[in-house]
Amino acid sequence: QTCFLPVLYALSLSTCVPNMHWEEIGEVDEDYAPIHTYQVCRVLEPNQNNWLHTGWTQTQGAQRVFIELKFTLRDCSSLPGGSGTCKETFNMYYYEKREMAGEARYAKIDTIAADESFTELDLGDRIMKLNTEVRDLGPLTRKGFYLAFQDLGACIALVSVRVFYKRCPLLVRSLARFPDTIPGSEASQLVEVVGRCVNNSLALDEAPRMHCSAEGEWLVPIGKCVCQPGFEEVNGTCQECGPGFYRSLLQAGGCSKCPPHSWARESGARVCSCEPAYYKNPADPANMACTRPPSAPRNAISNVNETSVFLEWSVPVETGGRKDVRYNILCRRVLPEGRGLEECGASVRFLPRRVGVANTSVMVADLQSHTNYSFLLDAVNGVSLMANDHARQYVTLNVTTNQAAPSPVSLVRRGASGRSSITVSWAEPDRPNGIILEYETKYFEKEQESSYTIIKSQLTEMVVEGLKPSSAYIFQVRARTSAGYGAFSRRFEFQTSPSCDYYFCITTQQHQLYMESFAGCCHPYRRCGYSKAKQDPEEEKMHFHNGLIKYPGLRTYIDPLTYEDPNQAVHEFAQEIDVSSISIERIIGAGEFGEVCSGPLRLPGKREFQVAIKTLKAGYSEQQRRDFLWEASIMGQFDHPNIIHLEGVITKSKPVMIITEYMENGSLDSFLKKNDGQFTVIQLVGMLRGIASGMRYLSEMGYVHRDLAARNILVNSNLVCKVSDFGLSRVLEDDPEAEYTTRGGKIPIRWTAPEAIAYRKFTSASDVWSYGIVMWEVMSYGERPYWEMSNQDVIKAVDESYRLPGPMDCPEALYLLMMDCWQRERSTRPKFDEIVGVLDKLIRNPSSLKKLVNSSHRVSNLLVEHASVEVDHTTLSQSVGDWLDSIKMGRYTELFMDGGFSSLETVAQMTSEDLRQVGVNLAGHQKKIITNIQEMRVHIINKTTVTI
Repeated sequence: QTCFLPVLYALSLSTCVPNMHWEEIGEVDEDYAPIHTYQVCRVLEPNQNNWLHTGWTQTQGAQRVFIELKFTLRDCSSLPGGSGTCKETFNMYYYEKREMAGEARYAKIDTIAADESFTELDLGDRIMKLNTEVRDLGPLTRKGFYLAFQDLGACIALVSVRVFYKRCPLLVRSLARFPDTIPGSEASQLVEVVGRCVNNSLALDEAPRMHCSAEGEWLVPIGKCVCQPGFEEVNGTCQECGPGFYRSLLQAGGCSKCPPHSWARESGARVCSCEPAYYKNPADPANMACTRPPSAPRNAISNVNETSVFLEWSVPVETGGRKDVRYNILCRRVLPEGRGLEECGASVRFLPRRVGVANTSVMVADLQSHTNYSFLLDAVNGVSLMANDHARQYVTLNVTTNQAAPSPVSLVRRGASGRSSITVSWAEPDRPNGIILEYETKYFEKEQESSYTIIKSQLTEMVVEGLKPSSAYIFQVRARTSAGYGAFSRRFEFQTSPSCDYYFCITTQQHQLYMESFAGCCHPYRRCGYSKAKQDPEEEKMHFHNGLIKYPGLRTYIDPLTYEDPNQAVHEFAQEIDVSSISIERIIGAGEFGEVCSGPLRLPGKREFQVAIKTLKAGYSEQQRRDFLWEASIMGQFDHPNIIHLEGVITKSKPVMIITEYMENGSLDSFLKKNDGQFTVIQLVGMLRGIASGMRYLSEMGYVHRDLAARNILVNSNLVCKVSDFGLSRVLEDDPEAEYTTRGGKIPIRWTAPEAIAYRKFTSASDVWSYGIVMWEVMSYGERPYWEMSNQDVIKAVDESYRLPGPMDCPEALYLLMMDCWQRERSTRPKFDEIVGVLDKLIRNPSSLKKLVNSSHRVSNLLVEHASVEVDHTTLSQSVGDWLDSIKMGRYTELFMDGGFSSLETVAQMTSEDLRQVGVNLAGHQKKIITNIQEMRVHIINKTTVTI
């Protein structure tokens, strides 16, 4: 906005004081309006110095003003006879003080020259060429100033002088008012102005601001105002929401209609009130409908298995309009003689939990045998606590437990041992469930499981004789009550003493363990021990790993720890990258050793691309540096589209870095949680296929991952899943919670195979178990396996042959594959190449994925028993129906009978084709039955070697 200073604008040059030879001429313009001009033309006289002064002009607060001059000037060459003293310019000056000063006190603004001049010929035609020049003046520090014009010998007429300044006008923007603002004194200066929010509005995040430029323009808006809750913006003002409408958040748009079952009776509502009998949880969003508690669960049933009860029910008819329905179970024991009820104690276990159960089933274990119980089943949701208790509905189930076999013996100890005998002892089971009648001790030579011996005893200790010297034996113990035998304990391995001279091969009384390195019987007068042959330098790289040996030409994983100098492994398997090729743009995470960043990598001859950068924080020790680069030594050996790719390392400068490919979607578990329910089944199977393909490659390389979990799978922008996290060393602790301690943290038990927990047996088969858990994570969109169960409960549940249920909407074919991965015997689990083949078939035949896991037809909707019958000397006395029931395949009893397989002897001869002919068509069921038939055959063949 241009603002003319009123004195000069109103009076033009009438206030100017002529000095010397300037002449004032009064004329009229084409509209007959009076105008004043001043002119001077004494070009023929030497030494001209003619001054013209204006009156006092107030600045009105402006620190920079603009002066517009309009004038005419005659060309010196057109003057008669010419003149050596003629000028074609004049000077402009200013003075700031209130009193007028002499010419010597004025400061020069500029020398003014004409762009257009007129000649003598123009005078005849009355053509006057008018020039316009603008100069700025500043910074001004006083309230006003004088202007002066100096003529040194020009022929000039000063037609108009206008003085003005610029300002930013009043502005209302984003509900903020910015007042008239005068710019600063510098041409490049921006004056920051804080706006004031208009009626019923508030600043959002920060006060609104704009910047006034020297040209009088508003620039660089920052912040804004928004209408207060209960108001909405209409035509730049805030107006109240009408009845039935509300607005709750400052960031929200306009007023919204109240959600279902709520109402706003007055204007300006910030929230809507719920109708009677409807409620809203404080955590619910404002636009969510008011809801109510659910009705009671439906179709509740119980299934008693000795001292365990499996409770199952259906979703309530009325969920209250919410999706967060959960279930609580109250367990009460019926006291004898009608003395009432008492709550079950802390010894009773609920799997997965007692309160807040998400599934429609629960297993209640460790109850007392032959006891009456009453279970109260309650459905709740997010508003149940806000409703009156009488509005909640319950379901009651009364059950009576059976006589139960004793629980497994938890610990078997070794006492004294000789060359041919071992003394073993044990404690009574934690839950005998009756009087212990006897114990059975089963033992066999290690790796000779097909031939074993059973000894019965009524004591908790026995001496086992007739053993081989220097041999390892496996021992298992189980107890029997009137209800039958309990399960065998886990395996315990003990070793007999060597057959050489006891004096020289003595073992300590504390350990009594024979040295693994002993290589034969000792000479009576020589020390026990062994010598290691010196290796050829070329043979140093031929190392064993997981039963595989590295030979030239065979691509096999080599453990970097086998190198005497770990730096040698880094340089052999990882490319060194020049630090100038990498740029760190942002931090995307943090690891144990330092930050994880991303940025572009520019390699010679290749286009620039994004990478992930792991950095080693400052102040590291040499051991930390080796541990950090260890992962790169491992990763650099792998080259597969489903394994995270190592680009290289930076070790010759600080910080030390590991450069890998960049995975845009991060870890698989977090990605699935963010996109819950957003993918098709085929997309999920494709992700699982990629993970299995990567693990097949690692298995063929002879590498055991040990930490396969969804959190260690990375996903790129094309939904390609890649296995990562190779730098961890794991040591099983003796803690009852039993987690694997790693350099990168702790690996939860819930992903680990039972044999890895019990015996530290990490193989590709234990990775298959972990892969089954990953399948469950994927199909449940990142849900935590076993939910909030403690690690000890997970170990116990898995040991008791319980398995995770099929996730919601999970195809039955995928769940059967999971169950195969969770076989107790690792030798019966599928290999990764078989898993890839199964998934390929499912992808090629999508119709096979249509049948979903149905809770009403499953044995359990929470934990599914997946045990194979233990075939011993009593197996063949079972009926076919009993045997099928024991492996949870009792549904096929009639089919077996109709097909002529009415005895276990004939069943033991069945093949896969026989199963298909009798009507067993599900691949998972076929595999389960065949696996147990193979066990039966082994025991039938070897039954003559069994000693009772």
